[in-house]
Amino acid sequence: MTQVRPGPGAPDARSTRARYRRILRFAGRQLAVTWWYELFLPRIGLARVSARTRPKRMRHFAQRFHALAVELGGLMIKVGQFMSSRLDVLPPEITAELEGLQDEVPPVPFAGIRALAEAELGLPLERAFAMVDETPVAAASLGQAHRALLSPADAAETGLEQVIIKVQRPGIGAIVDVDLAALRRVGGWLSRVRLVSDRVNAPALVEEFARTSLEEIDYLHEAAGCEHFASDFEGDDRVAVPAVVWERTTRRVLTLGDVTAIKITDAEALRAAGIDPAEVAPVFAAVMFDQLFTNGFFHADPHPGNIFVTPVADGPHPWVLTFIDFGMMGEVTATTRSGLRKLLFAAAARDGKGLVSAMRDVGVLLPTTDSTELEKAMTQLFARFGGMGFAELREVDPREFRDFAVQFGETVRSLPFQLPENFLLVIRAMSLTSGVCSALDPEFNMWNSIEPYAAQLLRDERGNVVKDVAQQAVEIAGIALRLPKRMDALLTRIEDGNVAVTNPQLEKRVARLERTGRRAVSAILFGALLIAGAVVLSTDAVLGTVLMVASVVPLLYTLIGGRGRS
Repeated sequence: MTQVRPGPGAPDARSTRARYRRILRFAGRQLAVTWWYELFLPRIGLARVSARTRPKRMRHFAQRFHALAVELGGLMIKVGQFMSSRLDVLPPEITAELEGLQDEVPPVPFAGIRALAEAELGLPLERAFAMVDETPVAAASLGQAHRALLSPADAAETGLEQVIIKVQRPGIGAIVDVDLAALRRVGGWLSRVRLVSDRVNAPALVEEFARTSLEEIDYLHEAAGCEHFASDFEGDDRVAVPAVVWERTTRRVLTLGDVTAIKITDAEALRAAGIDPAEVAPVFAAVMFDQLFTNGFFHADPHPGNIFVTPVADGPHPWVLTFIDFGMMGEVTATTRSGLRKLLFAAAARDGKGLVSAMRDVGVLLPTTDSTELEKAMTQLFARFGGMGFAELREVDPREFRDFAVQFGETVRSLPFQLPENFLLVIRAMSLTSGVCSALDPEFNMWNSIEPYAAQLLRDERGNVVKDVAQQAVEIAGIALRLPKRMDALLTRIEDGNVAVTNPQLEKRVARLERTGRRAVSAILFGALLIAGAVVLSTDAVLGTVLMVASVVPLLYTLIGGRGRS
């Protein structure tokens, strides 16, 4: 198990054992209740009782966990927030109750913050900074932030004077260790309950959460994420990022330039500064989708407290979006991007089975999945909405979407289905983006921002297809150009008597050349059909799909045709 080094103020062994037992008792009690209602009662013919009481039990569990998380703090608040985002594996009664769980806790007395910061920096705060405000700007379950001023020497070197010092809560290292140990124990219990293990890989979920949490409390990781983000938007006059003061940054102390400005959802303050909130919404959405679909590195926690709108007096725009808190970042890897493309093409072809197959490819469905019901649900979804463009979808009664969401959600929760971490963070970022944009402008339509990025993704994929086919065409053309010469050389050797006609190798060689010719023609035909389908798809989805599917026949012959007779 990854250990987090305890710091000043670490809880004693007795309190950590008590915390560990408290978490396990809560989990054990819930497992006992679940066993009684979900396994025992159905076996004695009382399944209706179990089904009738399920929503109330789920809400009661979520309420009790909410209270436990607020009392214990530490990772328990993060667990609640994590659970509220797992719409793929948890019922809405739980996710709805926990989505309001805020990471706000009473601040730590400044003496504890001072002791930890001085131990990390290796010198008294009075020497490290010209001034530190003892009243925190923010206090969360894992860390606490204070305003400060750099010393004149550091200010001259960095070009900064006002900074924010983010310091881990004293003792959080030991608390994280205890919480993760308890969660891993609970994950092991759940893996032995077939009712759970058939639907979700609980230990994998715990490790996913552990990795994200450990990265979030490593401030060197956050500082690196901040600079990575800044480099992605270098020269972009829409975005600003605080500078990292590396001389005053360690794994548990992070010093950044103070970029505090107008909170993005503070409509009154925006208007007072002469900024129309409705103009901020599309810019924010465009910046977020640039991160997701262009840069591949994105802010996975863009809630209103992490984005400011900063007025600019002499810039090309009157304001910029300033991002802070880079502890939770996501990456759209090459594998994820490929999976998204497969999903998009399956959706474009209205192919429910193909969509489910793409889900398997990216690890969304566990190996034990019987996906028949999911394929039916997706086929029905495509049958109703598959032929609609964005403009038509905007006119659909929202109740229809809700009905399908309920049906799809029930299907998802009945299958061994979970979103990989990359997809989870993408969905989290998109959900928060939608919420912020709606708060800025109730009339804002997310389709208007996401449509060009979806179209670009498809255009990129077509470009890749054309590039691959062009490369194959060059290779095939080379074979085709060399083929007459090789045939002529062979015939010349036969005429000159250099090759015995009775040699059985001759028949094999001629047959192989004939198959090469047929496969070359098939490959060219495959490329032509595929390119035609990709081009036509944008204007005629049916014809484009038919052409692309038809290209599979010559492709199969190109790849495997005639091998059995070699």
